[in-house]
Amino acid sequence: MIRKLSILVLSMAAQAPAFAMDAAQSEAKQVIALQNGEKLYVFKDGLMAKESKFGRAIHLSKGEVVHTADGKSITTMGNEVARLFSLLNKGHHN
Repeated sequence: MIRKLSILVLSMAAQAPAFAMDAAQSEAKQVIALQNGEKLYVFKDGLMAKESKFGRAIHLSKGEVVHTADGKSITTMGNEVARLFSLLNKGHHN
């Protein structure tokens, strides 16, 4: 019985980071892969945020031009660092 319970707890702990990633992706209208491994999140209100290749929310300058993985250029709108930080860290509290 204790072994089954420990297996259940370990499997639930392994899924916690996936829930946080899902929170950010479900809140965004679109997630665009950028050339340098970063991701651009476009939210439903048109504002944008950028995630580093290491999974952290990073500063996005107003009007910054970013290049997508397929070679297109996008001019950014907004800097939703706090919003993305909150979504990426959802479910990671002690």
